[in-house]
Amino acid sequence: MKAIICESLGDARTPLGEGVLKLAEVPKPGLGPGTVRIQVASSSLNFPDALQIKGEYQDRPKLPFIPGSEVSGVVAEVADGVKNLQVGDKVCAVQQGGAFAEQVVAPAAAVWRVPDGVPLQDAAAIPIVYGTADLALRHRAQLKAGQTVLILGAAGGVGLAALQLSRLAGARVVVVAAGAAKADFLRTQGADAVLDSEKLAAEGTALHKALRAAAPKGVNVVFDPVGGAALFEALKSVAWGAHYLVIGFASGDIPKVPANLLLVKNTTMHGVFWGSYMSYQPRVLAESMQQVLAWFGEGRLRVEVYGRYPMERVTEAFAAILDRRVRGKVLLTVGPSQSKM
Repeated sequence: MKAIICESLGDARTPLGEGVLKLAEVPKPGLGPGTVRIQVASSSLNFPDALQIKGEYQDRPKLPFIPGSEVSGVVAEVADGVKNLQVGDKVCAVQQGGAFAEQVVAPAAAVWRVPDGVPLQDAAAIPIVYGTADLALRHRAQLKAGQTVLILGAAGGVGLAALQLSRLAGARVVVVAAGAAKADFLRTQGADAVLDSEKLAAEGTALHKALRAAAPKGVNVVFDPVGGAALFEALKSVAWGAHYLVIGFASGDIPKVPANLLLVKNTTMHGVFWGSYMSYQPRVLAESMQQVLAWFGEGRLRVEVYGRYPMERVTEAFAAILDRRVRGKVLLTVGPSQSKM
């Protein structure tokens, strides 16, 4: 089968075959107990994939390895003992590495049927970003209708998922993104207040001042996949008893938070690493995925795809992510119905 191989650590934007990533023929993965084989239609690219290829992610597989963790496709084979899935099922799945390939073998517990009406290729974008956003907002922050949510880096995949789920919960949503194009895009997605961080910087306006103007009573929940200096600006805008959700550090800067900033307003800070729920609270993760997929099946959620790239253009796909151009999700089309951009 064909797969994208990471041969050495470095910038995922480096042209294919020039030392970091290459497209190659590799053996099909073996089918182990409790697993299913998926003929891949689409793989999802996430920011942590680029970090892993650079050697800057907490999970560091041995070289060479096949990157990627999210796919959608059709079940081609099931191991003995797997009862909830069968050959021919349309599914999305998560696997720890190996997703940028024509076939993936994943644990049955990390494979979910795709509801009718949801495009199969789009479904690769669902588990991690929508699963993360749902567990963070609904399970950890206990988001309620009428509350105000602040989403940093809102134009990216997980930020946009948080925006959709916050609106579904009946919350008021304030979003921050960099650049006029992203700000305009977020207005079309239904954000109640949109702040362009580039425009604010050009005007000499501090982000926390703009946030106080957008949410005079403070924000009840902060959803932060960015980190860095934005964290301190966001903390200045929280209401008493707020929940701060640490999702990631797209800025590249992991901030050190003084505890007194949390004490003053009785703020609760949550670290949200979706993948660890598979080990520690699998039932919570399973319930969350069932609910998220049900909402997709009902048409209440929709994947916003920024671009679809065939496997031989994977480095261009990573460039779109790392150059901060993406609005929504980037997909790697693997199956026969590849879309040429």
